[in-house]
Formats: sequence, C-alpha cells, structure tokens
Amino acid sequence: QVQLVESGGGLVQAGGSLRVSCAASGRTFTMETMAWFRQAPGKEREFVAAITWIGGIRYADSVKGRFTISRDNTKNTLYLQLNALKPEDTAVYSCAAVPRGDFKTGDYVYWGQGTRITVSS
Repeated sequence: QVQLVESGGGLVQAGGSLRVSCAASGRTFTMETMAWFRQAPGKEREFVAAITWIGGIRYADSVKGRFTISRDNTKNTLYLQLNALKPEDTAVYSCAAVPRGDFKTGDYVYWGQGTRITVSS
C-alpha cells in the first residue's frame, strides 16, 4: 500500500519558520515529480511548489523566495522549508506524487492526508 505521510505542521508566529516533511512508503518516487499543495479555510486547493526527479523546481509566485522544496531520494522523503511566514500562509499543506498532467493542476495519483500550519499575526 502506497502512503504519503506529512509531518511538521503547527502554530507559528508571523515571520517564523517551519519545515514540513512527507515520508513515502510502499514504493519509491525517485523518478517522479512530487509537489506541495495547500488549502486555506474556505478556499480551493492551490499549488505551492514542485520538484522533478532531476531536481527541476517550480514555485507559486506567492511563496517564491520564502519557501524551499527539496527531496532526499535515499529516504524517499519530500520537504518544504517555510520561512518568513505570513498569516495568509495558514492552510493545510499536502504532498502529492506522480502528476497525471500539468504539475500545477492538482491531478496527482498519490496524496498525503495533510498537515496544518497556522500562522498567527
């Protein structure tokens, strides 16, 4: 059974930092694109960042320069470092793997359950 399990969310003050992780099990994603999405209360899920198997990286404009996506293929784990957090970054952050098409659209084969990040002002 393939699983993606996020961890590392929590409550942080504006301007603070967090690192969230996404541990994969059941198969490896070494040769696949993986991504982070987020969904704020009352809003649709939105693309945050993606990383290809060869290390190509894309970010949403809203997080560029503040968030860093990375992966450790030896640990089958995806990371998202969040710096300079703002209240509008408050959301449930979910990892995803294996896009069916455009990596920004949210159509992925595998999803984690999400980890909540709350940024207080």
